[in-house]
Parts: sequence; structure tokens; C-alpha cells
Amino acid sequence: MSDVSREDRPSKMENEEKTPSVSNSGDGEGSLDRLLPSVSTGLSPRKRTTSQCKSEPPLLRTSKRTIYTAGRPPWYNEHGTQSKEAFVIGLCGGSASGKTTVARKIIEALDVPWVVLLSMDSFYKVLTPEEQILAASNDYNFDHPDAFDFDLLKHILRKLKKGKSVKIPVYDFTTHGRHKEWKTVYGASVIIFEGIMAFADKELLQLLDMKLFVDTDSDIRLVRRLRRDISERGREIEGVIKQYNKFVKPAFEQYIEPTMRLADIVVPRGGGNMVAIDLIVQHVHSQLEEGSSCICTPGPTPTPDPQRFGQHTPGQGYAHHHQK
Repeated sequence: MSDVSREDRPSKMENEEKTPSVSNSGDGEGSLDRLLPSVSTGLSPRKRTTSQCKSEPPLLRTSKRTIYTAGRPPWYNEHGTQSKEAFVIGLCGGSASGKTTVARKIIEALDVPWVVLLSMDSFYKVLTPEEQILAASNDYNFDHPDAFDFDLLKHILRKLKKGKSVKIPVYDFTTHGRHKEWKTVYGASVIIFEGIMAFADKELLQLLDMKLFVDTDSDIRLVRRLRRDISERGREIEGVIKQYNKFVKPAFEQYIEPTMRLADIVVPRGGGNMVAIDLIVQHVHSQLEEGSSCICTPGPTPTPDPQRFGQHTPGQGYAHHHQK
């Protein structure tokens, strides 16, 4: 079956499955003074937001093709077996650093048919009644490694990497709990896994073929978090600031920032750094082309020059490639 026929004829699964939500956390440039007033004025009605929104279709449209991000199985060879394990990109960074926006721009620039976006937010542990009380008063630490179900996460990522379909929990940020119904996601050519603790587990690190760290100024991250938690998750400004000072900032300094040294590429300024994103996309294309002739990309993509890929001039703020 040709690449064109696979893309142009959506299957039943495509129509049934929806993609995890991809939200822009405020990547626009601007001063903090300009951004802050909207936090406390003109708030929209509270919305129930979850880790896997079902309101968006399972695709991204580019100038060349439609990219399905859920609901379809991976590429298979002529023998009916998967030609190669999926290429897994790990995206780490502080809260509201722009990880999801970077992931979306990578997906759009990759322009390959099947991509899965997996968020660590889906893997918060189920809270006990006592922990629920703490969470309601902003006294539960959601920014500690113990808050995540790493065993379930690694089990699901291993299956996705082998092209298997999986059930993923849907987490509700307003109730601090999982929905009864889980989300079905199918294997893909590329898996992008993003989360604040994406590099916090040694076994999880071994599943990542490429590790990216999104480095965004702490003041920008705080403003984005204020806007998001108040307008989308129904939080009060005092509670958001309390949680940030008590848990978010210390956790970033203790658990997240030190893992930057594990990254293959550090992406300053998040989704606005197209130089870094272009380098990442070139490398992923080269890996996909080496792995299987069945994975069709929109035309030949030059293999990145190793010297250029590892080069960084101080002060430019481009992508840093950490040599292993």
C-alpha cells in the first residue's frame, strides 16, 4: 500500500481516537508586566482540564500532509511485523517551560505520518483520602518523583516502543484524580514523551533515544503557571504562589535542573528556538531513514553534519549538544 493511500484514507480507528491535548502555555514574547494583569482580571469560567483532552481531532495539518497523532498502528514491513522500534524523544524541563509547545513544533516539522505525544501528567499517582485533603489546600507535593507512577509509565512506554496499543490514564487536574475511562493509544513511528521528571528514572532514561531539555527563564515559567492554573484549572492566585514557593521552585532546583546535564540537546527559549528544533528534526529524520525504508518522509532530508550538530558559540543561545 502506498504512502499516499495510507494518509488519504482515514481508518475507523482514526475517527474513534482523539489525540492528547497540545496546549500553548504562553510562548509569546513580552514583558512580565504585560502578562500579569490578565491573571487576576477577566477570568473565564472554570473548566475541567485533563491530561488527555478529547476535544481536538487526532491530527496536525502541515503544508504537505496531514499527520495523525493517535488512532493508527505503526508502519509494518512486507512480512507484517514492525520494521523497527519507535524512535522515542524525551522532553524534560521545568513546569510551564514550554515542553508541549516544543513537542508540537517538532511534530509539525517532522512531517511523518504517525506520532504519539505522551505526557507525564497522565501518570500522577492515585491519591489517598488524606493526600486529597492536602492537595485541596495546596499542601501536597506534585513536583516530587514520588508523585508519579513510574512503573506504569515504563510499562506503557515499552509497549508503545514495540508498536503495541496501550491504555493510558486520564488525569483530572481539578479533582486531582484519574478518570474511570482510560485512553487507548496506538504505536507510532515517533513517540514524544514530555514531563518535568522525564529524566528522573534510570530505567526510563534507557528507553529514550534522544533527550531534550527545555530551558526557560524562571520568571517566565512562573507567569505561565499563574495564567494556566488560574484560567484553566480553577485555582486561586494565592494557592498557586504558595504551591510554587513551597514545592515547584525547590523541586526544580533539586530534581529537574540537575538533569539538564543528561540531555543530548538543551533548547533555550522553548518553542521560539527554531534553530534547535530544526537540528532535532534533521537528526530524527536521519535515524528514521537509517532504520527502515518503509518510513516515508516528505523528500530527502540531509543528514546533519556532526560538527555542526555539536557546535555552540557562547552567547548565541542556540541548541547545546552534549557529547556523550
